[in-house]
Amino acid sequence: MSLKSKYQPVLDLGEKLNVTDGYVNEEPGKLKIGGTAETQYDKDQMWDEIKRIGGEQAEDIEADIKVKITDYYTKHTVAGGESLSKISKRYYRDAMKYNQIFEANRNILKNPDMIHPGQELVIPFPS
Repeated sequence: MSLKSKYQPVLDLGEKLNVTDGYVNEEPGKLKIGGTAETQYDKDQMWDEIKRIGGEQAEDIEADIKVKITDYYTKHTVAGGESLSKISKRYYRDAMKYNQIFEANRNILKNPDMIHPGQELVIPFPS
């Protein structure tokens, strides 16, 4: 199996996330990939996939993933039935960090218990 085949799910994720300026070079024993992700969250998703496939210290891949937007972690459009704690769990893996999202969106949110479908929330960098 080629390294490109082994890491194809990472390449597919990059396409899905609209990574720009992407490249893939396979050298003996090493796959070199790179590009620019929209947000740090997108970059983190790609690294999570690399680690899932190759392990925490994957030595057969070299990834240079840059980030276009550095003002916030990502943005999230509220769907029906969501709460700030549910959104917090998704991005921070901790529902109790919902207040970070609330504070970053005080310009559109007056109460952390009142969010509405269609609102676009800034998700700040995890602290």
